[in-house]
Amino acid sequence: MSILVTGSTGTIGAQVLGSLQGRGLDVRALTRSPEAAKLPTGVTPVRGDLADLDSVRTALDGVSTLFLLVPNVAEELTQAMLTLTAAREAGVKGIVYLSVLKGEAYADVPHFAGKYTVERMIEALDLPATILRPAYFIQNDIRLKDPLLKFGVYGMPIGSKGVSMVDIRDIGEAAALELARREQSASSLGREIYTLAGPDALTGEGIATIWSEALDRTVRYGGDDLVAMEQRLKATMPAWHALDLRLMIGRYQADGAVATTEELSRLGALLGHAPRSYRSFAEATATQWIKPDSE
Repeated sequence: MSILVTGSTGTIGAQVLGSLQGRGLDVRALTRSPEAAKLPTGVTPVRGDLADLDSVRTALDGVSTLFLLVPNVAEELTQAMLTLTAAREAGVKGIVYLSVLKGEAYADVPHFAGKYTVERMIEALDLPATILRPAYFIQNDIRLKDPLLKFGVYGMPIGSKGVSMVDIRDIGEAAALELARREQSASSLGREIYTLAGPDALTGEGIATIWSEALDRTVRYGGDDLVAMEQRLKATMPAWHALDLRLMIGRYQADGAVATTEELSRLGALLGHAPRSYRSFAEATATQWIKPDSE
Protein backbone atom coordinates (compact mmCIF):
# COMPACT_ATOMS: atom_id res chain seq x y z
CA MET A 1 0.00 0.00 0.00
CA SER A 2 1.00 3.63 -0.43
CA ILE A 3 1.10 7.09 1.10
CA LEU A 4 -0.50 9.83 -1.01
CA VAL A 5 0.72 13.39 -0.46
CA THR A 6 -1.50 16.24 -1.62
CA GLY A 7 -0.10 19.72 -2.13
CA SER A 8 3.02 17.86 -3.18
CA THR A 9 4.66 20.55 -5.30
CA GLY A 10 4.09 23.38 -2.83
CA THR A 11 6.22 24.66 0.01
CA ILE A 12 4.95 22.28 2.68
CA GLY A 13 4.39 19.32 0.39
CA ALA A 14 8.02 19.47 -0.70
CA GLN A 15 9.13 19.40 2.93
CA VAL A 16 6.90 16.40 3.64
CA LEU A 17 8.20 14.46 0.63
CA GLY A 18 11.79 15.27 1.57
CA SER A 19 11.25 14.05 5.12
CA LEU A 20 9.65 10.82 3.89
CA GLN A 21 12.74 9.89 1.89
CA GLY A 22 14.82 7.03 3.22
CA ARG A 23 12.00 5.48 5.26
CA GLY A 24 11.40 2.60 2.87
CA LEU A 25 7.83 3.66 2.09
CA ASP A 26 5.89 3.72 -1.16
CA VAL A 27 5.06 7.41 -1.66
CA ARG A 28 2.85 8.99 -4.29
CA ALA A 29 2.45 12.70 -5.00
CA LEU A 30 -0.81 14.17 -6.25
CA THR A 31 -0.15 16.77 -8.93
CA ARG A 32 -2.04 18.36 -11.80
CA SER A 33 0.99 17.94 -14.08
CA PRO A 34 2.87 14.67 -13.38
CA GLU A 35 5.07 15.13 -16.43
CA ALA A 36 6.41 18.46 -15.13
CA ALA A 37 6.52 17.77 -11.39
CA LYS A 38 9.96 17.96 -9.78
CA LEU A 39 9.80 15.34 -7.04
CA PRO A 40 12.36 13.52 -4.88
CA THR A 41 13.79 10.29 -6.24
CA GLY A 42 11.45 7.37 -5.66
CA VAL A 43 8.26 9.40 -5.38
CA THR A 44 5.59 8.45 -7.93
CA PRO A 45 3.60 11.34 -9.44
CA VAL A 46 -0.14 10.76 -9.71
CA ARG A 47 -2.39 12.99 -11.78
CA GLY A 48 -5.13 14.65 -9.78
CA ASP A 49 -6.63 17.86 -8.46
CA LEU A 50 -8.57 18.31 -5.23
CA ALA A 51 -11.07 20.38 -7.22
CA ASP A 52 -11.77 17.29 -9.37
CA LEU A 53 -13.32 14.64 -7.14
CA ASP A 54 -13.18 11.89 -9.76
CA SER A 55 -9.43 12.37 -10.13
CA VAL A 56 -9.07 12.21 -6.34
CA ARG A 57 -11.00 8.95 -6.21
CA THR A 58 -8.77 7.47 -8.89
CA ALA A 59 -5.61 8.67 -7.13
CA LEU A 60 -6.74 7.05 -3.85
CA ASP A 61 -6.79 3.57 -5.37
CA GLY A 62 -4.24 1.50 -3.48
CA VAL A 63 -3.59 4.27 -0.94
CA SER A 64 -3.59 3.39 2.75
CA THR A 65 -2.35 6.70 4.25
CA LEU A 66 -3.16 10.24 3.15
CA PHE A 67 -1.48 13.58 3.79
CA LEU A 68 -4.20 16.17 3.25
CA LEU A 69 -3.12 19.73 2.58
CA VAL A 70 -5.76 21.88 0.91
CA PRO A 71 -4.59 25.20 -0.55
CA ASN A 72 -6.08 28.50 0.59
CA VAL A 73 -8.66 28.78 -2.17
CA ALA A 74 -12.24 29.99 -2.02
CA GLU A 75 -13.57 26.39 -2.04
CA GLU A 76 -11.01 25.05 0.47
CA LEU A 77 -13.59 23.68 2.91
CA THR A 78 -15.55 21.81 0.24
CA GLN A 79 -12.40 20.28 -1.23
CA ALA A 80 -11.20 19.12 2.18
CA MET A 81 -14.49 17.57 3.24
CA LEU A 82 -15.07 15.78 -0.06
CA THR A 83 -11.51 14.46 -0.14
CA LEU A 84 -11.94 13.08 3.37
CA THR A 85 -15.19 11.45 2.29
CA ALA A 86 -13.46 9.88 -0.72
CA ALA A 87 -10.61 8.66 1.50
CA ARG A 88 -13.07 7.12 3.95
CA GLU A 89 -14.94 5.36 1.15
CA ALA A 90 -11.64 4.11 -0.30
CA GLY A 91 -10.70 2.48 3.00
CA VAL A 92 -7.76 4.73 3.84
CA LYS A 93 -6.60 3.70 7.33
CA GLY A 94 -4.57 6.76 8.26
CA ILE A 95 -4.83 10.49 7.61
CA VAL A 96 -2.56 13.40 8.48
CA TYR A 97 -4.44 16.68 8.06
CA LEU A 98 -2.73 20.06 7.97
CA SER A 99 -4.96 22.43 9.93
CA VAL A 100 -3.95 25.67 11.66
CA LEU A 101 -3.20 26.95 15.16
CA LYS A 102 -6.13 28.86 16.74
CA GLY A 103 -8.67 27.58 14.21
CA GLU A 104 -11.23 27.14 16.97
CA ALA A 105 -10.74 30.71 18.23
CA TYR A 106 -10.42 32.81 15.06
CA ALA A 107 -14.04 32.34 13.95
CA ASP A 108 -13.95 35.45 11.73
CA VAL A 109 -10.96 34.29 9.65
CA PRO A 110 -12.33 32.23 6.74
CA HIS A 111 -9.51 29.75 6.25
CA PHE A 112 -9.14 29.25 10.01
CA ALA A 113 -12.86 28.60 10.44
CA GLY A 114 -12.84 26.24 7.46
CA LYS A 115 -9.95 24.18 8.80
CA TYR A 116 -11.61 23.92 12.19
CA THR A 117 -14.79 22.68 10.50
CA VAL A 118 -12.71 19.93 8.89
CA GLU A 119 -11.36 19.05 12.34
CA ARG A 120 -14.95 18.76 13.57
CA MET A 121 -15.72 16.40 10.69
CA ILE A 122 -12.74 14.23 11.59
CA GLU A 123 -13.91 14.06 15.19
CA ALA A 124 -17.59 13.51 14.38
CA LEU A 125 -16.86 10.63 12.00
CA ASP A 126 -14.10 9.22 14.23
CA LEU A 127 -11.63 9.24 11.34
CA PRO A 128 -8.17 7.76 12.06
CA ALA A 129 -6.26 11.01 11.77
CA THR A 130 -3.45 13.13 13.10
CA ILE A 131 -4.32 16.82 13.06
CA LEU A 132 -1.34 19.14 12.72
CA ARG A 133 -1.95 22.75 13.78
CA PRO A 134 0.90 24.94 12.51
CA ALA A 135 1.42 28.55 13.48
CA TYR A 136 2.45 31.20 10.95
CA PHE A 137 5.31 29.84 8.81
CA ILE A 138 8.70 31.39 9.57
CA GLN A 139 9.75 31.09 5.93
CA ASN A 140 6.88 33.34 4.83
CA ASP A 141 9.15 36.19 5.87
CA ILE A 142 11.57 35.43 3.04
CA ARG A 143 9.12 37.50 0.97
CA LEU A 144 10.13 40.52 3.04
CA LYS A 145 13.69 40.52 1.70
CA ASP A 146 13.41 43.78 -0.27
CA PRO A 147 12.04 46.00 2.53
CA LEU A 148 14.51 44.46 4.98
CA LEU A 149 17.56 45.00 2.79
CA LYS A 150 16.57 48.18 0.96
CA PHE A 151 14.75 50.12 3.67
CA GLY A 152 15.63 48.40 6.96
CA VAL A 153 11.96 47.64 7.71
CA TYR A 154 10.27 44.49 8.95
CA GLY A 155 6.89 44.86 7.30
CA MET A 156 4.64 42.07 8.62
CA PRO A 157 2.27 43.82 11.07
CA ILE A 158 1.95 41.01 13.63
CA GLY A 159 1.68 43.35 16.61
CA SER A 160 2.85 42.87 20.19
CA LYS A 161 0.85 39.94 21.60
CA GLY A 162 3.22 37.27 20.29
CA VAL A 163 3.16 34.60 17.57
CA SER A 164 4.97 31.26 17.91
CA MET A 165 6.07 31.04 14.27
CA VAL A 166 7.04 27.57 13.04
CA ASP A 167 9.84 26.50 10.73
CA ILE A 168 8.48 24.64 7.68
CA ARG A 169 11.16 21.96 8.15
CA ASP A 170 9.56 21.05 11.47
CA ILE A 171 6.17 20.79 9.74
CA GLY A 172 7.62 18.43 7.14
CA GLU A 173 9.29 16.27 9.77
CA ALA A 174 6.22 16.06 11.98
CA ALA A 175 4.00 15.13 9.06
CA ALA A 176 6.42 12.48 7.79
CA LEU A 177 6.78 10.91 11.23
CA GLU A 178 3.02 10.62 11.67
CA LEU A 179 2.50 9.39 8.10
CA ALA A 180 5.13 6.69 8.61
CA ARG A 181 3.68 5.68 11.98
CA ARG A 182 0.21 5.28 10.55
CA GLU A 183 1.39 3.59 7.35
CA GLN A 184 3.48 1.05 9.23
CA SER A 185 0.77 0.21 11.74
CA ALA A 186 -1.12 -3.03 11.13
CA SER A 187 -4.40 -1.32 12.03
CA SER A 188 -5.97 2.11 12.23
CA LEU A 189 -4.68 4.30 15.06
CA GLY A 190 -6.59 6.76 17.21
CA ARG A 191 -6.72 10.52 16.68
CA GLU A 192 -3.81 12.74 17.65
CA ILE A 193 -3.45 16.52 17.65
CA TYR A 194 -0.14 18.38 17.57
CA THR A 195 0.54 22.09 17.73
CA LEU A 196 3.41 22.96 15.39
CA ALA A 197 5.12 26.07 16.66
CA GLY A 198 8.44 27.66 17.42
CA PRO A 199 9.94 28.26 20.85
CA ASP A 200 9.46 32.04 21.01
CA ALA A 201 6.47 34.38 21.33
CA LEU A 202 7.55 36.71 18.53
CA THR A 203 6.42 40.32 18.22
CA GLY A 204 6.93 42.85 15.44
CA GLU A 205 9.47 44.78 17.47
CA GLY A 206 11.20 41.59 18.58
CA ILE A 207 11.60 40.31 15.04
CA ALA A 208 12.95 43.69 13.92
CA THR A 209 15.62 43.34 16.62
CA ILE A 210 16.49 39.84 15.44
CA TRP A 211 16.92 41.10 11.88
CA SER A 212 18.98 44.07 13.09
CA GLU A 213 21.43 41.65 14.69
CA ALA A 214 21.38 39.16 11.81
CA LEU A 215 21.95 41.82 9.13
CA ASP A 216 24.21 44.01 11.27
CA ARG A 217 22.15 47.09 10.48
CA THR A 218 19.24 48.91 12.07
CA VAL A 219 15.88 47.35 11.22
CA ARG A 220 12.68 48.92 12.51
CA TYR A 221 9.20 47.48 12.79
CA GLY A 222 6.89 48.88 10.13
CA GLY A 223 3.88 49.19 12.42
CA ASP A 224 0.38 47.73 12.69
CA ASP A 225 -1.39 49.22 9.65
CA LEU A 226 -3.65 46.39 8.43
CA VAL A 227 -5.41 48.40 5.72
CA ALA A 228 -2.11 49.20 4.03
CA MET A 229 -1.12 45.53 4.23
CA GLU A 230 -4.38 44.47 2.58
CA GLN A 231 -3.85 46.95 -0.25
CA ARG A 232 -0.33 45.63 -0.86
CA LEU A 233 -1.57 42.05 -0.93
CA LYS A 234 -4.32 42.87 -3.42
CA ALA A 235 -1.62 43.63 -5.98
CA THR A 236 -0.61 39.96 -6.03
CA MET A 237 -3.73 38.00 -5.03
CA PRO A 238 -7.55 38.10 -5.20
CA ALA A 239 -9.32 40.60 -2.95
CA TRP A 240 -11.00 37.84 -0.89
CA HIS A 241 -7.61 36.29 -0.12
CA ALA A 242 -6.08 39.62 0.87
CA LEU A 243 -8.95 40.29 3.28
CA ASP A 244 -8.70 36.76 4.70
CA LEU A 245 -5.03 37.35 5.51
CA ARG A 246 -5.74 40.81 6.91
CA LEU A 247 -8.27 39.27 9.29
CA MET A 248 -5.69 36.67 10.35
CA ILE A 249 -3.03 39.26 11.09
CA GLY A 250 -5.64 41.36 12.88
CA ARG A 251 -6.32 38.47 15.24
CA TYR A 252 -2.57 38.10 15.81
CA GLN A 253 -2.54 41.76 16.85
CA ALA A 254 -5.58 41.41 19.10
CA ASP A 255 -5.03 37.98 20.65
CA GLY A 256 -1.68 36.56 19.61
CA ALA A 257 -1.02 32.91 18.74
CA VAL A 258 1.37 31.58 21.36
CA ALA A 259 2.00 27.88 21.96
CA THR A 260 2.00 26.52 25.49
CA THR A 261 5.00 24.91 27.15
CA GLU A 262 3.17 21.59 27.08
CA GLU A 263 2.48 21.88 23.34
CA LEU A 264 6.12 22.67 22.59
CA SER A 265 7.31 19.80 24.77
CA ARG A 266 5.01 17.38 22.99
CA LEU A 267 6.20 18.59 19.60
CA GLY A 268 9.83 18.23 20.67
CA ALA A 269 9.15 14.65 21.75
CA LEU A 270 7.66 13.87 18.33
CA LEU A 271 10.51 15.50 16.40
CA GLY A 272 13.29 14.24 18.63
CA HIS A 273 14.70 17.77 18.89
CA ALA A 274 13.58 21.21 20.02
CA PRO A 275 11.51 23.19 17.50
CA ARG A 276 13.67 25.48 15.38
CA SER A 277 13.82 29.17 16.25
CA TYR A 278 13.19 32.30 14.20
CA ARG A 279 16.64 33.59 15.14
CA SER A 280 18.39 30.59 13.60
CA PHE A 281 16.35 31.06 10.42
CA ALA A 282 17.13 34.80 10.27
CA GLU A 283 20.85 34.28 10.80
CA ALA A 284 21.09 31.63 8.08
CA THR A 285 18.94 33.64 5.68
CA ALA A 286 20.87 36.85 6.25
CA THR A 287 24.10 35.02 5.40
CA GLN A 288 22.58 33.80 2.14
CA TRP A 289 21.27 37.23 1.22
CA ILE A 290 24.52 39.02 1.96
CA LYS A 291 26.86 36.36 0.54
CA PRO A 292 24.81 34.42 -2.03
CA ASP A 293 27.90 32.74 -3.50
CA SER A 294 29.31 31.54 -0.19
CA GLU A 295 27.95 27.98 -0.46
